[in-house]
Amino acid sequence: MQNFDDESIVRIEDDLSDQTDLSLKSYFKSSLTPDDVVALAPLRRAQPMLQAFTALFHGGINSVLMRLLVLRELTADVDSPSLSRADINAKLGYLEPEALETVLTRLRSTGLLVWDASQSVYRIAPMARNVLAAIESLIQVEQQDDPSEVSYMLTQVAGAQAVGGVSVEQLHHLLGRLIELTEEFSDAIASGSEFQLRTAQQKWHTACDWVEKGSQIIHAITNDSRADSATHRAAQAIGRAQSALLNMQGMFSRALNQIERQRVHLGQSGLSTTDIKMWLLQRDDLASLADGALSHPVTPHFITPSEMIDVAESELLSHRNSAVLGVLPTGENAPSIANDNSEALLELDHWLDLLGKIDGKSYDPETKKHKPLQDYLLPASFAIASYRASLLPLIGDANEASLQGATATLARLPLNFSSKDKMQKVSDPHVAAISVASLIPIDSQEQSQQQSQQETKHE
Repeated sequence: MQNFDDESIVRIEDDLSDQTDLSLKSYFKSSLTPDDVVALAPLRRAQPMLQAFTALFHGGINSVLMRLLVLRELTADVDSPSLSRADINAKLGYLEPEALETVLTRLRSTGLLVWDASQSVYRIAPMARNVLAAIESLIQVEQQDDPSEVSYMLTQVAGAQAVGGVSVEQLHHLLGRLIELTEEFSDAIASGSEFQLRTAQQKWHTACDWVEKGSQIIHAITNDSRADSATHRAAQAIGRAQSALLNMQGMFSRALNQIERQRVHLGQSGLSTTDIKMWLLQRDDLASLADGALSHPVTPHFITPSEMIDVAESELLSHRNSAVLGVLPTGENAPSIANDNSEALLELDHWLDLLGKIDGKSYDPETKKHKPLQDYLLPASFAIASYRASLLPLIGDANEASLQGATATLARLPLNFSSKDKMQKVSDPHVAAISVASLIPIDSQEQSQQQSQQETKHE
């Protein structure tokens, strides 16, 4: 057996450290060293804590679960700071002795579990409790079923602010998550899928609940005089991200309302395509819905190949003969198409003659009113009255007046069409009510306006 003195042990540790540095150097370019990278410095200072995580999470998932199980069971006993092997065996009696010994050896060799040889007891290392506290926080967040995954980061920021040690990195993590959520919700709105919108909206409600809880924390950070400028900028950026997240309520509402207007309903059943899709998604086996739907198999009838060949051959030969002979198809007269607009054109010409007779006599000086619109639209059937009313907005249209035809003649009439957003009943067998409107000759309108001005001056 070889004996090592203290100087030899120190020299061996230095050699191991040099090997670690050399292996770390291999990740960087030859012109750089690990000391040149500023972002690596805090990670190197945190190596003991990172090694504690490595001791727990190195290997397969089953081994990780057993280490966490044993360490949680040992730390759960807070009455005594130390545990004898008999206490451990009694507490973890449901494990195989060999498996328990393997886990204890692993925890003891990595420093998470300390063996006190003087008293023959085990003690939990402080680093082990810190690591378990962080893991317990994550487990608790997972049990809260927070789909937005904001609660843990906000809890860390709140705890750090309470003790006066919030860091810019913690704020950046929270800010990054808020920006990711905003983009995720925007993509869901742009997709136009009702199911994606419903899922995203539910997630948005959860995120907003945490945002409201964190608003006071962010406000405290921005008003904290002890925080540096980088912390203030990060807190202000988080405030803007929170505002953008809260403002998405209107976007969700508009998108869902648009989908609601476009939803297709199945007859008078009250069901929509969305209801059918949700019902289908709840079925585990869609193929089972067809059970019993077809009581008899369908027996299709097809043309036999020989018949298909005969038809194809005859068609081919007929085209070939016509091509060889060069025979052109016989000419045919173009089919005569009745002019469907003839009646409408005759009706328009008749109405133009009627409108052309409107002059100043249509104005009554005593009542100071012009003839109502129904005198020019009625009597007529509902179809003709509707046709006439649809042409009224063309009167005075400069673009239409520059063209040719009957509608251009209508646009050039010296009339002014005015209407109100009201309806009045009329005595007609075909039309029950009509808009309150009038057709006024332009000269008569100017004359009535001048007369009204003179009467006003005289009064």
